[in-house]
Amino acid sequence: MLTATAIAALSALAIVTQDQTALRAAPRDSAPQQAQLWAGDSLEVRGEKGDFLQVYDHRRERAGYIKAPSVRVQSLQPAAAPDLLAVLRFLRDTPGSEALGIAYAAAYLKAAPAAAIDGEAFDALGAMAERLARRASGTQQGKAGPAVAAQLEVAAAYGVNMLSFERDGQLRLCYEGEAHRRVLALPATAPQKAAAALALTRHDCVAPDLAPVQRFAHDNWRAEILDRIDTSKLPAVLKNRLRLRKAGVWASLAYQRARRPELGAPAVQQAGQRALNELAGIDQGELMESDAYAYSDAAMRVGASRWATEAGAPAAKAQKVSVAASPGQPGETCVHLVDAKHDLKNPLLTRCTYGIVWTASAAPNPQGTALALAVQPLDTWRELWVFRRGPQGWSLDVVPPAADHPGLGYVEFAGWVPGGKQLLAAREARVAGRHKQSFELLRMSTLEVERRADRPNHLSSFYRWQSPAWKAITVSIR
Repeated sequence: MLTATAIAALSALAIVTQDQTALRAAPRDSAPQQAQLWAGDSLEVRGEKGDFLQVYDHRRERAGYIKAPSVRVQSLQPAAAPDLLAVLRFLRDTPGSEALGIAYAAAYLKAAPAAAIDGEAFDALGAMAERLARRASGTQQGKAGPAVAAQLEVAAAYGVNMLSFERDGQLRLCYEGEAHRRVLALPATAPQKAAAALALTRHDCVAPDLAPVQRFAHDNWRAEILDRIDTSKLPAVLKNRLRLRKAGVWASLAYQRARRPELGAPAVQQAGQRALNELAGIDQGELMESDAYAYSDAAMRVGASRWATEAGAPAAKAQKVSVAASPGQPGETCVHLVDAKHDLKNPLLTRCTYGIVWTASAAPNPQGTALALAVQPLDTWRELWVFRRGPQGWSLDVVPPAADHPGLGYVEFAGWVPGGKQLLAAREARVAGRHKQSFELLRMSTLEVERRADRPNHLSSFYRWQSPAWKAITVSIR
């Protein structure tokens, strides 16, 4: 961690404090520029001439001269550690100075006696690395681009590594988290440990290309990290944030456990109920405006896996039509639509899927001409299957949470409107980076939306005919 050769070999160093500082071939402003330095670069001081310092840049393996006001010469002796820590505390919360702060963290960790190092320096280092990664992920074409790229190079020279993932056609950088792991392992305050756990368990920094076995192990590790945090000494705001993260992680685990029949239905139910309990435990009065995004995110994750609490429950038996499930090809589940005259061997309709089929969600209409079923192809995405009987027999249509590609969201059956020509649905999804929620009246013949509202009581049909069973289990009303 932070094992830059230049620091390890020196008892003092010069830290560059200004971006785009010139390293020149001679102690003159008119001398040729050897390199362009950035805030946070560390240099070995070899001499002084006028207003210039003679230095050596170990990272670029280049010697030269630099204006003295552009650097801060720092001792790496133990006596200098308190002063270095004071500067680090200031830079920790100074946006735009992440690389400089990382340089001071490296200097402090070199100067301070091993017994004096606790989680504070690593907490600051992790916070600055996270902020730099967010800046780099959000930087588009413009003047900030070269500066951010240079700061990433400076950070990498100190051993601060970033991981890159492509999501929705955009590159996202995430700090790999070594400093946060040190915070959890060293003596640190409860808020520092909570912040480290939250940083290590971010949903958007989970590699999207993990195999199912790796993802299951990673999410179990995330759940373990979060459960280690003692919340008794945390302020209400941090307790809320931990609950929001736990809700999302356990919702994912509910889905993954459902994909492993050997674990059994109780394990799936336990994970689903844990996710629901964490979401329900949020103290609304202490929920900050800045946490609104995370709250809707957690609610949609829990909503997608909501039927996990009913795992293993048989599909509701109706007099006219119901569903049954059986194994298909490896990894597949086949859904069979059956009635009194058509069993599994001779079903009305069969459709197979690699998603999780929540058979307990099956809801036939009173006429026996339609049935709604929840199917979850991804841990953050739940669709609504609608079986309908028409002149040509039975057919199946899939209603997704959004027209966009699968991401974060769910759509669920909310009730049948008398007459058999309409059904009610609740939909919640992240669309183009924004949270959208609606309560809808769908036309059965085409499954098009006839009417929608942002609240169920704003739509008369929804208010009158919503299913009591749906209202009892949904997280869309919160």
